[in-house]
Amino acid sequence: MTRNEALQQASAAALRAHDLAVEAERLARHDDFRPQAPAFARAGTVWANTAQAYAAIAAALPEQAAQTTED
Repeated sequence: MTRNEALQQASAAALRAHDLAVEAERLARHDDFRPQAPAFARAGTVWANTAQAYAAIAAALPEQAAQTTED
């Protein structure tokens, strides 16, 4: 895995966490769906933790240097 790939995975996981948090908030505002909100919030937390893990991996990986060809 390259640093860029790890950053892309972190970004995708953060977006998923955001979407689940928005859904949890929406569900929490409706009496009929309120019991479902905690499950969405927990799932969002898992994705947020995943984003943090990928960001940590990216931070530990070296930046890719531009490839040069020498003849």
